[in-house]
Amino acid sequence: MSELNVVEICAGAGGQSLGLELAGFKHALAVELDANACNTLRLNRPEWKIAEGDAASLDVWNPADYQEIDLLAGGVPCPPFTIAGKQLGATDERDLFAWAVELCGIVRPRALLLENVRGLSMNRFAAYRQHVLDRLNSLGYVADWKLLQASDYGVSQLRPRFVLVAMRPEDFSYFHWPEPGKKQPKTVGDLLHDQMASRGWRGADTWRLKANDIAPTIVGGSKKHGGADLGPTRAKTKWKAMGVDGWGIADEPPSAEDPKDHLPRLTCDMVARIQGWDSERYKWEFSGRKTSRYRQIGNAFPPPVAEAIGIAIRDALLRKTTPQKILENVKPVHDPIYAVLRSSGKFMTLEQISKALGEPLDPATLDRHINHLKHDFEIEEKERRGERAYRLGEFKAFLGQENHRRHELFQLQLSKIS
Repeated sequence: MSELNVVEICAGAGGQSLGLELAGFKHALAVELDANACNTLRLNRPEWKIAEGDAASLDVWNPADYQEIDLLAGGVPCPPFTIAGKQLGATDERDLFAWAVELCGIVRPRALLLENVRGLSMNRFAAYRQHVLDRLNSLGYVADWKLLQASDYGVSQLRPRFVLVAMRPEDFSYFHWPEPGKKQPKTVGDLLHDQMASRGWRGADTWRLKANDIAPTIVGGSKKHGGADLGPTRAKTKWKAMGVDGWGIADEPPSAEDPKDHLPRLTCDMVARIQGWDSERYKWEFSGRKTSRYRQIGNAFPPPVAEAIGIAIRDALLRKTTPQKILENVKPVHDPIYAVLRSSGKFMTLEQISKALGEPLDPATLDRHINHLKHDFEIEEKERRGERAYRLGEFKAFLGQENHRRHELFQLQLSKIS
């Protein structure tokens, strides 16, 4: 297998790392903030170069030292976009998505891979996505987004991830999103039966039949939200229907002394198996205490999914696939109103925006859209002949600016960021 090099930011405990390694990428550097996750990476790959600390700090690593790397990859923080959160996007001090895109102007990688939660695919972030595509295009890259389901790649879990892949046009023409596997993932019962029965629990066989579905999304959570459990109330309800107590994580599987109708909790090893670390091929150890281990596992990108995407990127870079024609003058439009305001650069009224769109736009729809834009962009407003006019201003996201408010907020929240 031809070996390609990767720099991975926000590497976490190594789910994406392992998948990319199995796809044929060698780590030139892995950058991660959490000390326990860094220890996990060192435990499993002591030969790797690990940079511990804020990925956006030049004191931790210098992107200019890794110019022309084959792949720049990362699982940048999810809280700015998660549906269960406040969806602060560009104004969240944890948001590094736009900054990671800016790195392409410094590192000039052949390929970029960024993954995040499904929330980033929602209408709320249409303009944010549009900005990312436009910025990558200005840097000479062709990019595409896709919502991938982990269960399509053998992971026994309902875990949608929104993935961005970008390459230079000559490479991107060879890129094809990985096809779903033909084999159905195991049910939770089949996947975990041997672990549930490992200490002689007499109810393991009955439990196996009850746990007859794949798992809901594992939620690792953050330091802001205390200990380890299996997520929000709706997730716990689904877990209970499969015979699992979702209100915590066990130190060990149930024992022979537990009654047959015992409602067991999952262990960290069980959660890791649900996340895709389920065979010798994906063998991995985790460092730290139980809550930290669970958080590392729960926040990871499942290795089989990362491997599938990594192979697709590798095959494109090595020109192993059939090229497809790229229509560079037909760019995807995620947010047409943002696109109109951005291309104009001037104040525009409802009538002018409608005319540019080629279709009528009612005031209520425009008002809702402008309010969405205000979360991530500066919007100037003024009255023009009795009509409200709008002009798109600066993107609020952290792009590497030394004076950005992100630095102060990040330091204030550092003890709670994971």
